[in-house]
Amino acid sequence: MTSTGPAVDKLDLKNIQGDILSGLPKKTEFYYFFNITDGPEFRKDLCDLVPLITTVDQVLKDRKRIDDHKKQKLPGLVPLTGVNISFSHLGFVKLKINDDTLSANPASRTDAFTVGQKKDAVTTLGDPARPDGQPDWDDSFLKNEIHGLFIISGESIESIEKKKREVNKIFGVGSEKASIKEIKTIKGDVRPGDLHAHEHFGFLDGISNPVIKGFDKDVNPGPPVVDPGVIVTGHTGDEAKDRRQDWAKDGSFLAFRWLDQLVPEFDKYLVDNALKEDGNGQTLTPEQGAELLGARMVGRWKSGAPIDLVPFKDDPQLAKDPKRNNNFHYADEINSQLRCPFAAHVRKTNPRNDLEGRPNGVSIPVAPNRIMRRGIQFGKEVTKEEKESATTKLPRGLLFACYQTNLEKGFQFIQQSKVSFGHADSRTSKAHDNHIRLDPIVGQGNRVMSGLDPLDPKKELSMPAFVVPRGGEYFFTPSLKGLKNTIAVAA
Repeated sequence: MTSTGPAVDKLDLKNIQGDILSGLPKKTEFYYFFNITDGPEFRKDLCDLVPLITTVDQVLKDRKRIDDHKKQKLPGLVPLTGVNISFSHLGFVKLKINDDTLSANPASRTDAFTVGQKKDAVTTLGDPARPDGQPDWDDSFLKNEIHGLFIISGESIESIEKKKREVNKIFGVGSEKASIKEIKTIKGDVRPGDLHAHEHFGFLDGISNPVIKGFDKDVNPGPPVVDPGVIVTGHTGDEAKDRRQDWAKDGSFLAFRWLDQLVPEFDKYLVDNALKEDGNGQTLTPEQGAELLGARMVGRWKSGAPIDLVPFKDDPQLAKDPKRNNNFHYADEINSQLRCPFAAHVRKTNPRNDLEGRPNGVSIPVAPNRIMRRGIQFGKEVTKEEKESATTKLPRGLLFACYQTNLEKGFQFIQQSKVSFGHADSRTSKAHDNHIRLDPIVGQGNRVMSGLDPLDPKKELSMPAFVVPRGGEYFFTPSLKGLKNTIAVAA
């Protein structure tokens, strides 16, 4: 639902870090997590990093260079790199920076950003726990304080390795005067060839990010545009706009998740539970039945075509059409799972007319819950041995990242209230309450789902976990002015 309030503030694209609104262009990317070992020295070193930070303005210029390169059919890739930096609450504590302005609960400091993801991963996000109650994560995230994150992107591994060396030199890594310690660097890569933009389960990703009022020039049909303050702090749509200090404006909160995907097991599950008939009663081959089951779990076909529009047969041409591939609203499906299950991944994460077009006339806005999804895939393609054994041998998955101005209403709300634990969203209809259950792709908790069989929507299927969390943290991605004027300190 669009805002009817004051005019939207003009965004300073030279002040906002580039990944937030535009997404850093990349073929490969480093997520470089670090610990600050010397706060005063780090703040001095940061002055030398600020000129390397890639802004939204620069990203738009880089994307134009890429488009021009493609139009001219020139060989190879455009050489480019991008650098962004974000800080955890513990990072600001180390730097002795009062970050109360970032808290959703400044009086009590019980907000997600302050508490940190490690402490709420089990209770809030539903992550599997170790016997000691800690999330069952990689030790690099469990045994270290993570103070900050560099995102380094580029067109090749050579480019980002060179840029990482440049960043390390600024902070003295490898010398006695180092102001940071590298905790973990995870490398992500865009998948090859026709699999470009598809995550490892094979589905086209990143189609339905929110359209930002005052920023996006081409607005295709689909969900309503959202105010910039849903994603960027200090603007219309940011509920804490009036109490943000200057340094906390033009930033965004980043939720990061390191997620393993068990692809051979997922593929075997689809084959073992392949649907026998579609919603029209037409008999399906085992391959067609497995494909339809996967589409109903996700809410889109692997091509990206939404099943709300083409429920029983893929339409790759529709998937390629930006005027149609996101223009669906579950308008005829408020109390039905025939076309799309209530708990399908894309329906749970963005319910559209399930909330904004309810038949009783009470419209509940979903804009405060929207997030700007980024991230990249990691790991090698599935091997022949893995396919034959239906068992994952090599790590692969998604480096998930999303931006928002309210972690509780953004990432946490989606993960907890809509995705995990099998909870119904109390704001939806009674039909949903009975059958919504968990998100079958990224949900954590009681893994049972109804609605997968269009001819028997009450039938429930249980399933193993296909996505396994390995680590994560919450960060704040400051503006360039915030970095220069408050966080960095000249010698």
